[in-house]
Amino acid sequence: MYQDLSYMKIPLPEDIQKLKFYGDFAGAQKMIDHFMTKDIPEVLRKRLEIETDVLKVIGGDQYPYTYEEALKIMQKYLRDFKDEELQHLKEISAADWIYVDGKVHFHRRFHENLIKTRPDLAERVMVADFDDAQANDEKQKLLNDNVRYMKENGGRTVRTQIRATIKAAKDFEEVGRKVRVHLPIPKICEQVTSVDILASSPEIKYIAPEDAPQRTVYFETELEEDQEFMVEYAYDYHVDYLELDPEKAAACEQPTFCTEEQAPHIMFTPYLQEVLKEVVGDETNPVIKARKIYDYVTSKIMYSYMREYFTIECIPEYAAINLKGDCGVQALLFITLCRMAGVPARWQSGLYATPYYTGCHDWAQFYVAPYGWVFADLSFGGSAYRMGNEERRAYYFGNLDIFRMPANSEIQMEFQPEKKWLRIDPIDNQRGEIEYEDHGLSFSQVEVTETLISMEDIK
Repeated sequence: MYQDLSYMKIPLPEDIQKLKFYGDFAGAQKMIDHFMTKDIPEVLRKRLEIETDVLKVIGGDQYPYTYEEALKIMQKYLRDFKDEELQHLKEISAADWIYVDGKVHFHRRFHENLIKTRPDLAERVMVADFDDAQANDEKQKLLNDNVRYMKENGGRTVRTQIRATIKAAKDFEEVGRKVRVHLPIPKICEQVTSVDILASSPEIKYIAPEDAPQRTVYFETELEEDQEFMVEYAYDYHVDYLELDPEKAAACEQPTFCTEEQAPHIMFTPYLQEVLKEVVGDETNPVIKARKIYDYVTSKIMYSYMREYFTIECIPEYAAINLKGDCGVQALLFITLCRMAGVPARWQSGLYATPYYTGCHDWAQFYVAPYGWVFADLSFGGSAYRMGNEERRAYYFGNLDIFRMPANSEIQMEFQPEKKWLRIDPIDNQRGEIEYEDHGLSFSQVEVTETLISMEDIK
Protein backbone atom coordinates (compact mmCIF):
# COMPACT_ATOMS: atom_id res chain seq x y z
CA MET A 1 0.00 0.00 0.00
CA TYR A 2 1.35 3.44 -0.96
CA GLN A 3 2.11 5.56 2.10
CA ASP A 4 1.44 9.27 2.39
CA LEU A 5 4.87 10.31 3.62
CA SER A 6 3.65 13.81 4.46
CA TYR A 7 2.82 12.47 7.92
CA MET A 8 6.55 12.21 8.63
CA LYS A 9 6.43 15.92 9.47
CA ILE A 10 4.59 14.93 12.67
CA PRO A 11 7.08 14.53 15.58
CA LEU A 12 7.50 11.19 17.31
CA PRO A 13 6.70 10.78 21.01
CA GLU A 14 9.81 11.53 23.06
CA ASP A 15 10.29 8.04 24.52
CA ILE A 16 10.06 6.43 21.10
CA GLN A 17 12.64 8.90 19.83
CA LYS A 18 14.96 8.10 22.74
CA LEU A 19 14.78 4.36 22.07
CA LYS A 20 15.35 4.93 18.35
CA PHE A 21 18.46 7.08 18.93
CA TYR A 22 19.84 4.46 21.33
CA GLY A 23 19.32 1.82 18.65
CA ASP A 24 16.78 -0.20 20.61
CA PHE A 25 14.57 -0.69 17.58
CA ALA A 26 12.63 -3.57 19.14
CA GLY A 27 11.91 -1.43 22.19
CA ALA A 28 10.83 1.48 20.00
CA GLN A 29 8.45 -0.81 18.12
CA LYS A 30 7.05 -2.14 21.39
CA MET A 31 6.32 1.41 22.51
CA ILE A 32 4.71 2.20 19.13
CA ASP A 33 2.46 -0.83 19.62
CA HIS A 34 1.51 0.53 23.04
CA PHE A 35 0.64 3.96 21.62
CA MET A 36 -1.50 2.35 18.94
CA THR A 37 -3.77 0.86 21.63
CA LYS A 38 -4.55 4.37 22.90
CA ASP A 39 -7.11 6.86 21.70
CA ILE A 40 -4.63 9.05 19.83
CA PRO A 41 -5.08 11.63 17.02
CA GLU A 42 -5.33 10.08 13.59
CA VAL A 43 -2.34 12.09 12.35
CA LEU A 44 -0.15 10.58 15.08
CA ARG A 45 -1.44 7.10 14.27
CA LYS A 46 -0.45 7.53 10.64
CA ARG A 47 2.98 8.84 11.69
CA LEU A 48 3.54 5.78 13.89
CA GLU A 49 2.46 3.45 11.10
CA ILE A 50 5.19 4.93 8.89
CA GLU A 51 7.73 4.74 11.72
CA THR A 52 7.13 0.99 12.00
CA ASP A 53 8.51 0.62 8.47
CA VAL A 54 11.30 3.14 9.10
CA LEU A 55 12.53 1.05 12.05
CA LYS A 56 12.60 -2.07 9.86
CA VAL A 57 14.76 -0.31 7.27
CA ILE A 58 17.20 1.47 9.57
CA GLY A 59 17.41 -1.53 11.87
CA GLY A 60 18.06 -3.89 8.97
CA ASP A 61 21.33 -3.97 7.03
CA GLN A 62 22.02 -0.23 6.77
CA TYR A 63 24.61 -0.16 9.56
CA PRO A 64 26.24 -3.60 9.77
CA TYR A 65 29.74 -2.84 11.11
CA THR A 66 30.76 -2.52 14.74
CA TYR A 67 33.60 -0.14 15.56
CA GLU A 68 36.06 -3.04 15.62
CA GLU A 69 34.84 -4.38 12.27
CA ALA A 70 35.00 -0.91 10.73
CA LEU A 71 38.58 -0.48 11.91
CA LYS A 72 39.59 -3.78 10.31
CA ILE A 73 38.01 -2.72 7.01
CA MET A 74 39.92 0.57 6.99
CA GLN A 75 43.18 -1.20 7.86
CA LYS A 76 42.55 -3.65 5.03
CA TYR A 77 42.10 -0.88 2.46
CA LEU A 78 44.42 1.85 3.70
CA ARG A 79 48.12 1.84 4.41
CA ASP A 80 49.07 2.38 8.07
CA PHE A 81 45.55 3.26 9.19
CA LYS A 82 45.30 3.82 12.96
CA ASP A 83 42.53 3.44 15.51
CA GLU A 84 42.70 7.14 16.41
CA GLU A 85 42.05 8.06 12.76
CA LEU A 86 38.74 6.23 12.71
CA GLN A 87 37.84 7.81 16.04
CA HIS A 88 38.60 11.24 14.59
CA LEU A 89 36.57 10.58 11.42
CA LYS A 90 33.65 9.55 13.61
CA GLU A 91 34.01 12.62 15.83
CA ILE A 92 33.97 15.06 12.89
CA SER A 93 30.92 13.33 11.33
CA ALA A 94 32.89 12.10 8.31
CA ALA A 95 32.12 8.41 8.92
CA ASP A 96 28.38 7.77 9.10
CA TRP A 97 27.29 5.81 12.19
CA ILE A 98 24.34 5.18 14.50
CA TYR A 99 23.79 3.34 17.75
CA VAL A 100 22.52 -0.22 17.50
CA ASP A 101 21.54 -1.50 20.94
CA GLY A 102 23.71 1.20 22.44
CA LYS A 103 26.85 0.37 20.45
CA VAL A 104 28.36 2.30 17.55
CA HIS A 105 27.70 0.76 14.13
CA PHE A 106 28.98 2.17 10.83
CA HIS A 107 27.13 2.49 7.53
CA ARG A 108 27.63 -0.30 5.00
CA ARG A 109 29.44 2.06 2.58
CA PHE A 110 31.30 4.20 5.09
CA HIS A 111 34.74 3.17 3.82
CA GLU A 112 33.88 3.79 0.16
CA ASN A 113 32.55 7.20 1.09
CA LEU A 114 35.69 8.18 3.00
CA ILE A 115 37.96 7.17 0.13
CA LYS A 116 35.74 8.92 -2.47
CA THR A 117 35.54 12.23 -0.61
CA ARG A 118 38.92 12.53 1.14
CA PRO A 119 41.95 12.74 -1.18
CA ASP A 120 44.40 12.19 1.72
CA LEU A 121 42.81 8.80 2.38
CA ALA A 122 42.49 7.92 -1.32
CA GLU A 123 46.26 8.32 -1.67
CA ARG A 124 46.75 5.54 0.88
CA VAL A 125 44.57 2.92 -0.82
CA MET A 126 46.53 -0.31 -1.19
CA VAL A 127 43.96 -2.71 -2.68
CA ALA A 128 42.47 -2.83 -6.16
CA ASP A 129 38.80 -2.48 -5.23
CA PHE A 130 38.70 1.19 -6.22
CA ASP A 131 39.30 3.01 -9.52
CA ASP A 132 42.90 3.82 -10.23
CA ALA A 133 44.10 7.34 -11.00
CA GLN A 134 44.14 6.80 -14.77
CA ALA A 135 40.49 5.73 -14.87
CA ASN A 136 39.52 8.73 -12.76
CA ASP A 137 41.43 11.05 -15.11
CA GLU A 138 39.47 9.59 -18.03
CA LYS A 139 36.18 10.21 -16.23
CA GLN A 140 37.12 13.83 -15.59
CA LYS A 141 38.18 14.27 -19.23
CA LEU A 142 34.79 12.97 -20.37
CA LEU A 143 33.01 15.69 -18.41
CA ASN A 144 35.44 18.44 -19.44
CA ASP A 145 35.19 17.43 -23.08
CA ASN A 146 31.40 17.63 -22.88
CA VAL A 147 31.59 21.17 -21.45
CA ARG A 148 33.89 22.23 -24.27
CA TYR A 149 31.68 20.59 -26.92
CA MET A 150 28.55 22.26 -25.57
CA LYS A 151 30.14 25.69 -25.53
CA GLU A 152 31.52 25.30 -29.03
CA ASN A 153 28.35 23.86 -30.58
CA GLY A 154 25.58 25.35 -28.46
CA GLY A 155 24.01 21.99 -27.71
CA ARG A 156 24.25 18.25 -28.18
CA THR A 157 21.96 15.38 -29.17
CA VAL A 158 22.63 11.70 -28.58
CA ARG A 159 20.88 8.39 -29.12
CA THR A 160 21.39 6.29 -25.99
CA GLN A 161 20.68 2.60 -25.47
CA ILE A 162 20.56 1.03 -21.99
CA ARG A 163 19.82 -2.44 -20.63
CA ALA A 164 18.42 -2.71 -17.09
CA THR A 165 17.77 -5.86 -15.05
CA ILE A 166 16.46 -6.83 -11.65
CA LYS A 167 16.09 -10.20 -9.95
CA ALA A 168 15.46 -11.59 -6.50
CA ALA A 169 18.64 -12.59 -4.71
CA LYS A 170 18.92 -16.36 -4.40
CA ASP A 171 17.96 -16.50 -0.71
CA PHE A 172 14.81 -14.48 -1.43
CA GLU A 173 13.73 -16.28 -4.58
CA GLU A 174 10.26 -17.82 -4.07
CA VAL A 175 9.85 -19.98 -7.17
CA GLY A 176 6.30 -20.55 -8.35
CA ARG A 177 4.87 -17.56 -6.53
CA LYS A 178 3.19 -14.62 -8.22
CA VAL A 179 5.64 -11.73 -8.50
CA ARG A 180 5.13 -8.08 -9.49
CA VAL A 181 8.10 -6.12 -10.85
CA HIS A 182 8.70 -2.48 -11.83
CA LEU A 183 11.75 -1.23 -13.76
CA PRO A 184 12.34 2.48 -14.51
CA ILE A 185 12.48 3.67 -18.11
CA PRO A 186 12.97 7.15 -19.67
CA LYS A 187 10.08 9.60 -19.61
CA ILE A 188 9.36 12.27 -22.18
CA CYS A 189 10.60 15.57 -20.76
CA GLU A 190 12.67 18.64 -21.68
CA GLN A 191 15.65 16.52 -22.75
CA VAL A 192 13.93 13.37 -24.09
CA THR A 193 11.84 13.43 -27.26
CA SER A 194 11.35 9.74 -28.04
CA VAL A 195 11.68 6.41 -26.24
CA ASP A 196 11.72 2.96 -27.85
CA ILE A 197 11.41 -0.32 -25.95
CA LEU A 198 13.74 -2.66 -27.84
CA ALA A 199 13.51 -5.86 -25.82
CA SER A 200 12.20 -7.31 -22.59
CA SER A 201 12.12 -10.52 -20.63
CA PRO A 202 9.56 -11.74 -19.75
CA GLU A 203 6.79 -9.98 -21.66
CA ILE A 204 5.94 -6.52 -20.31
CA LYS A 205 2.43 -6.33 -18.83
CA TYR A 206 2.13 -2.54 -18.75
CA ILE A 207 4.12 0.52 -19.79
CA ALA A 208 3.41 3.70 -17.84
CA PRO A 209 2.44 6.81 -19.87
CA GLU A 210 5.27 8.78 -21.44
CA ASP A 211 4.79 11.66 -18.99
CA ALA A 212 4.32 9.56 -15.82
CA PRO A 213 6.06 11.30 -12.88
CA GLN A 214 7.88 8.07 -12.06
CA ARG A 215 7.84 6.02 -15.25
CA THR A 216 8.26 2.24 -15.26
CA VAL A 217 7.57 -0.91 -17.17
CA TYR A 218 5.61 -3.50 -15.19
CA PHE A 219 5.94 -7.30 -15.16
CA GLU A 220 3.59 -9.79 -13.50
CA THR A 221 4.22 -13.52 -13.60
CA GLU A 222 4.92 -16.66 -11.59
CA LEU A 223 8.57 -16.58 -10.62
CA GLU A 224 10.90 -19.09 -12.23
CA GLU A 225 14.21 -20.22 -10.80
CA ASP A 226 17.00 -17.67 -11.29
CA GLN A 227 14.61 -15.47 -13.29
CA GLU A 228 15.85 -12.07 -14.38
CA PHE A 229 13.54 -9.24 -15.40
CA MET A 230 15.04 -7.16 -18.20
CA VAL A 231 14.16 -4.17 -20.31
CA GLU A 232 16.31 -2.68 -23.05
CA TYR A 233 15.43 0.74 -24.39
CA ALA A 234 16.76 3.57 -26.55
CA TYR A 235 15.95 7.26 -26.41
CA ASP A 236 16.87 10.54 -28.09
CA TYR A 237 18.34 13.04 -25.65
CA HIS A 238 19.09 16.71 -26.33
CA VAL A 239 20.38 19.60 -24.20
CA ASP A 240 21.20 23.18 -25.18
CA TYR A 241 24.00 25.27 -23.74
CA LEU A 242 22.85 28.35 -21.83
CA GLU A 243 24.48 31.26 -20.09
CA LEU A 244 21.84 32.78 -17.86
CA ASP A 245 21.72 36.58 -18.01
CA PRO A 246 20.36 38.22 -14.83
CA GLU A 247 19.41 41.37 -16.80
CA LYS A 248 17.17 39.40 -19.17
CA ALA A 249 15.50 37.73 -16.20
CA ALA A 250 14.96 41.08 -14.47
CA ALA A 251 13.02 42.31 -17.51
CA CYS A 252 10.54 39.41 -17.32
CA GLU A 253 7.63 38.63 -15.03
CA GLN A 254 8.49 35.45 -13.14
CA PRO A 255 5.99 32.63 -12.49
CA THR A 256 4.95 31.30 -9.08
CA PHE A 257 4.30 27.61 -9.86
CA CYS A 258 6.48 24.99 -8.16
CA THR A 259 7.14 27.28 -5.22
CA GLU A 260 5.01 25.45 -2.64
CA GLU A 261 5.94 23.08 0.18
CA GLN A 262 5.71 19.31 -0.25
CA ALA A 263 5.78 17.50 3.08
CA PRO A 264 7.75 15.93 4.59
CA HIS A 265 10.89 17.02 2.74
CA ILE A 266 10.28 20.25 0.85
CA MET A 267 9.40 22.17 4.00
CA PHE A 268 10.10 25.83 4.79
CA THR A 269 11.38 25.18 8.30
CA PRO A 270 12.54 27.95 10.67
CA TYR A 271 16.15 26.79 10.35
CA LEU A 272 16.04 26.80 6.56
CA GLN A 273 14.46 30.25 6.62
CA GLU A 274 17.45 31.54 8.58
CA VAL A 275 19.87 29.79 6.20
CA LEU A 276 18.11 31.39 3.24
CA LYS A 277 18.49 34.86 4.78
CA GLU A 278 22.22 34.32 5.14
CA VAL A 279 22.64 32.93 1.64
CA VAL A 280 20.38 35.21 -0.44
CA GLY A 281 20.03 38.32 1.71
CA ASP A 282 17.99 41.08 0.03
CA GLU A 283 18.63 39.86 -3.52
CA THR A 284 15.56 39.99 -5.80
CA ASN A 285 16.91 38.84 -9.19
CA PRO A 286 15.90 35.17 -9.73
CA VAL A 287 19.10 34.19 -11.56
CA ILE A 288 21.32 35.68 -8.86
CA LYS A 289 19.20 34.15 -6.08
CA ALA A 290 19.42 30.71 -7.64
CA ARG A 291 23.18 31.12 -8.21
CA LYS A 292 23.75 32.13 -4.58
CA ILE A 293 21.87 29.02 -3.45
CA TYR A 294 23.82 26.87 -5.92
CA ASP A 295 27.14 28.27 -4.69
CA TYR A 296 26.12 27.65 -1.08
CA VAL A 297 25.20 24.01 -1.68
CA THR A 298 28.19 23.21 -3.89
CA SER A 299 30.70 24.81 -1.52
CA LYS A 300 29.26 24.00 1.91
CA ILE A 301 27.55 20.60 1.60
CA MET A 302 30.15 17.83 1.44
CA TYR A 303 29.24 14.91 -0.83
CA SER A 304 28.47 11.83 1.25
CA TYR A 305 26.83 8.47 0.62
CA MET A 306 23.54 8.24 2.49
CA ARG A 307 21.39 5.74 4.26
CA GLU A 308 17.98 5.13 2.65
CA TYR A 309 16.09 8.41 2.22
CA PHE A 310 13.01 6.83 3.82
CA THR A 311 14.78 6.90 7.20
CA ILE A 312 15.36 10.71 7.13
CA GLU A 313 12.52 12.89 8.39
CA CYS A 314 13.32 16.08 6.41
CA ILE A 315 16.08 15.63 3.84
CA PRO A 316 16.90 19.31 3.04
CA GLU A 317 17.09 20.25 6.71
CA TYR A 318 19.30 17.20 7.33
CA ALA A 319 21.69 18.47 4.65
CA ALA A 320 21.75 22.05 5.94
CA ILE A 321 22.31 20.97 9.55
CA ASN A 322 24.83 18.18 8.97
CA LEU A 323 26.52 19.88 5.99
CA LYS A 324 26.65 16.64 4.02
CA GLY A 325 24.57 14.63 1.57
CA ASP A 326 24.59 12.79 -1.73
CA CYS A 327 23.25 13.99 -5.10
CA GLY A 328 19.58 13.73 -4.16
CA VAL A 329 20.01 15.29 -0.73
CA GLN A 330 21.86 18.23 -2.27
CA ALA A 331 19.25 18.56 -5.03
CA LEU A 332 16.39 18.64 -2.51
CA LEU A 333 18.15 21.31 -0.47
CA PHE A 334 18.59 23.43 -3.62
CA ILE A 335 14.96 22.88 -4.66
CA THR A 336 13.64 23.79 -1.21
CA LEU A 337 15.72 26.95 -0.84
CA CYS A 338 14.84 28.05 -4.38
CA ARG A 339 11.13 27.62 -3.69
CA MET A 340 11.50 29.54 -0.43
CA ALA A 341 13.17 32.32 -2.41
CA GLY A 342 10.31 32.38 -4.94
CA VAL A 343 12.26 30.62 -7.70
CA PRO A 344 10.28 27.66 -9.14
CA ALA A 345 12.24 24.42 -8.74
CA ARG A 346 11.60 20.70 -9.13
CA TRP A 347 13.16 17.26 -9.17
CA GLN A 348 14.67 15.06 -11.87
CA SER A 349 16.40 11.72 -11.45
CA GLY A 350 17.25 8.48 -13.18
CA LEU A 351 20.63 7.25 -14.31
CA TYR A 352 24.04 8.71 -15.04
CA ALA A 353 25.34 6.62 -17.93
CA THR A 354 28.90 6.56 -19.30
CA PRO A 355 31.31 3.87 -20.51
CA TYR A 356 32.95 4.04 -17.06
CA TYR A 357 29.90 3.92 -14.84
CA THR A 358 26.12 3.63 -15.08
CA GLY A 359 24.06 4.09 -11.94
CA CYS A 360 21.60 6.15 -9.93
CA HIS A 361 21.75 9.93 -10.01
CA ASP A 362 19.56 12.89 -9.00
CA TRP A 363 19.61 16.55 -10.04
CA ALA A 364 17.34 19.61 -10.07
CA GLN A 365 15.56 21.97 -12.41
CA PHE A 366 14.67 25.61 -11.80
CA TYR A 367 12.57 27.98 -13.86
CA VAL A 368 13.63 31.48 -14.91
CA ALA A 369 11.84 33.54 -17.57
CA PRO A 370 12.64 34.00 -20.42
CA TYR A 371 14.66 30.77 -20.44
CA GLY A 372 12.09 28.34 -19.01
CA TRP A 373 13.16 25.21 -17.15
CA VAL A 374 16.94 24.91 -16.79
CA PHE A 375 19.18 22.56 -14.80
CA ALA A 376 21.34 22.45 -11.72
CA ASP A 377 23.48 19.45 -10.81
CA LEU A 378 24.63 20.13 -7.28
CA SER A 379 26.86 17.11 -6.73
CA PHE A 380 28.66 17.56 -10.06
CA GLY A 381 29.06 21.25 -9.30
CA GLY A 382 30.36 20.44 -5.83
CA SER A 383 32.83 17.92 -7.19
CA ALA A 384 34.16 20.51 -9.65
CA TYR A 385 34.43 23.05 -6.81
CA ARG A 386 36.52 20.67 -4.68
CA MET A 387 38.80 20.04 -7.69
CA GLY A 388 39.24 23.75 -8.32
CA ASN A 389 37.51 23.48 -11.71
CA GLU A 390 35.41 26.65 -11.66
CA GLU A 391 34.53 26.43 -15.35
CA ARG A 392 32.82 23.09 -14.86
CA ARG A 393 31.22 24.20 -11.62
CA ALA A 394 29.67 27.19 -13.40
CA TYR A 395 28.53 24.96 -16.28
CA TYR A 396 26.30 22.83 -14.03
CA PHE A 397 24.39 25.94 -13.00
CA GLY A 398 21.87 26.14 -15.84
CA ASN A 399 23.24 23.23 -17.87
CA LEU A 400 23.36 19.46 -17.88
CA ASP A 401 25.47 16.91 -19.73
CA ILE A 402 24.30 14.23 -22.15
CA PHE A 403 25.05 11.29 -19.87
CA ARG A 404 21.56 11.02 -18.35
CA MET A 405 18.47 8.85 -18.37
CA PRO A 406 15.63 10.84 -16.74
CA ALA A 407 12.94 8.52 -15.39
CA ASN A 408 11.43 10.67 -12.62
CA SER A 409 10.17 14.25 -12.48
CA GLU A 410 8.61 14.11 -9.01
CA ILE A 411 9.32 12.58 -5.59
CA GLN A 412 6.86 10.53 -3.52
CA MET A 413 4.66 9.46 -6.45
CA GLU A 414 2.76 6.22 -7.03
CA PHE A 415 3.68 3.73 -9.73
CA GLN A 416 1.30 2.76 -12.49
CA PRO A 417 -0.02 0.22 -11.55
CA GLU A 418 0.43 0.90 -7.83
CA LYS A 419 2.84 -1.13 -5.77
CA LYS A 420 1.10 -2.95 -2.91
CA TRP A 421 3.88 -3.21 -0.33
CA LEU A 422 6.49 -0.78 0.99
CA ARG A 423 8.85 0.28 -1.75
CA ILE A 424 12.61 -0.11 -1.64
CA ASP A 425 12.63 3.66 -2.11
CA PRO A 426 9.31 5.41 -1.38
CA ILE A 427 10.86 8.76 -2.40
CA ASP A 428 12.37 7.99 -5.80
CA ASN A 429 12.83 5.12 -8.27
CA GLN A 430 16.06 4.33 -10.11
CA ARG A 431 16.73 0.68 -9.30
CA GLY A 432 13.36 -1.00 -9.64
CA GLU A 433 11.09 -2.89 -7.27
CA ILE A 434 10.00 -6.50 -6.67
CA GLU A 435 7.12 -7.74 -4.54
CA TYR A 436 5.23 -10.96 -3.86
CA GLU A 437 1.53 -10.99 -2.98
CA ASP A 438 2.21 -10.83 0.77
CA HIS A 439 5.44 -8.76 1.01
CA GLY A 440 7.98 -6.70 -0.89
CA LEU A 441 11.74 -7.13 -1.17
CA SER A 442 14.28 -4.67 0.20
CA PHE A 443 17.32 -3.41 -1.68
CA SER A 444 19.62 -6.00 -0.08
CA GLN A 445 17.27 -8.74 -1.30
CA VAL A 446 17.45 -7.87 -5.00
CA GLU A 447 20.21 -7.74 -7.60
CA VAL A 448 20.16 -4.82 -10.03
CA THR A 449 22.23 -3.95 -13.10
CA GLU A 450 22.20 -0.98 -15.48
CA THR A 451 24.40 -1.22 -18.56
CA LEU A 452 25.10 1.40 -21.20
CA ILE A 453 24.94 -0.40 -24.56
CA SER A 454 25.69 2.58 -26.78
CA MET A 455 25.63 6.37 -26.99
CA GLU A 456 25.98 8.03 -30.37
CA ASP A 457 25.95 11.68 -31.31
CA ILE A 458 23.16 12.75 -33.66
CA LYS A 459 24.04 15.67 -35.90
